[in-house]
Amino acid sequence: MKNLKKKRRIQIISIAFVALATATILIGFAMKDGINFFKSPTQVVENTPNPNEVFRIGGLVEEGSLLRGVGETISFNVTDGNESVSVKFTGILPDLFEENQGMVAMGKFSDGVFYASE
Repeated sequence: MKNLKKKRRIQIISIAFVALATATILIGFAMKDGINFFKSPTQVVENTPNPNEVFRIGGLVEEGSLLRGVGETISFNVTDGNESVSVKFTGILPDLFEENQGMVAMGKFSDGVFYASE
């Protein structure tokens, strides 16, 4: 009787462990695309991404670099203190967007310019 209870307890613990491991793996795969960190300008300059790769870049908007173009086109430089990358964006800027403030943009890097889509 004791041996049967011990076997049953080991089976339940084993099944619970396998279920927990499976759930952890499934959550990891589900979140893989949802976790979206950003690259610094230094990382972009040192390891130039593929022109078709969509990624996020983050840093400070460089002072004196903000230029408003035709229509809703805006260009500015983003820096991390070491390197600087030119950014072009067409659209409406967020209310808190200013020079010397942190920013994160999503888009593609091509010909030395980051083309932000958001």
